[in-house]
Amino acid sequence: MKKTETISENKNYTAINIGSLEDIKSYSHIHPKLGTEIKGKVFVKTPSKATGTEISFTTIPPKAELGYFHLHYKDEEIYIILKGSGYYQVDDDCFPIQEGSVIRVAPEGVRSLCNTSDEEMVYICIQAKEHSLEEHTTDDGKRIAFTPKWKI
Repeated sequence: MKKTETISENKNYTAINIGSLEDIKSYSHIHPKLGTEIKGKVFVKTPSKATGTEISFTTIPPKAELGYFHLHYKDEEIYIILKGSGYYQVDDDCFPIQEGSVIRVAPEGVRSLCNTSDEEMVYICIQAKEHSLEEHTTDDGKRIAFTPKWKI
């Protein structure tokens, strides 16, 4: 089983490397409630020391499905399809997805997806507490004059 690599860190950041999109299928995850192994999935909250989101990268083989439907109690999820195509279902709605599709699902939405393409599907899932984002983009920050070290 592949492990994430810490690139660099200090009190204000943690940088990790999970490898290429091809490397994602080398990871596996033991589902904490079911005890079953999920191949081709890597979570980055713990290795990156994130405190406000859980982010995972997942692969689904060609002509395969995620294998289960689920919902959440507090967290919404955003799915970003990086490679492949197929269908996404939320409750009774089923719609086509492909590279570049972005799907937000409220906590109570019952969800799953499948890969109908001949290539591996790769997607990112970002999970965060619904309605927790108070400030975003330029409202949450300011520009700072700083000399980039890559130019020195």
